[in-house]
Amino acid sequence: MSNLNWKQDRIGSAMRGENPLVITELKSGFAVIGDTQFLPGYCVLLPSQNVCSLDQLSYKQRSEYLLDMSILGEAIQKALNPRRINYSIYGNTDAFLHAHVFPRYEWEREERKFMPVWQYPKEMWSDEQNHYSNEKHGELRANIRSHLLEMVKEAYTEE
Repeated sequence: MSNLNWKQDRIGSAMRGENPLVITELKSGFAVIGDTQFLPGYCVLLPSQNVCSLDQLSYKQRSEYLLDMSILGEAIQKALNPRRINYSIYGNTDAFLHAHVFPRYEWEREERKFMPVWQYPKEMWSDEQNHYSNEKHGELRANIRSHLLEMVKEAYTEE
């Protein structure tokens, strides 16, 4: 699969080491930095197997996935100190399991601050200046990764 086609199979490309947005592999899947960064630190948790929804995982796999999702959110919290973290799992547009982890900030415009992130104008999602790039966001990604690795070690040592 060429570098240009990794988005067509985000999970498979992560498993093959071809997804350039992977932060690190977790017990249940892959933490990836979001394609767009108008809310700095936006990440997605991809599962380690391509399923359509959470209920297609065993109970143990669901527990691991949801724990990893919460650890990713906590790593973002520690790295960036946002006002709060929002979590969402939909699968309406991309029909595979994935969890969105959005930091929310005090500096967001008042009319957006308390609304779901999906209420942001379409241009925010598609504007090239908001797209992830290593030059602009590499340090942020490394900071999240550092906290994430530390926390995963702690969380899975407690078991």
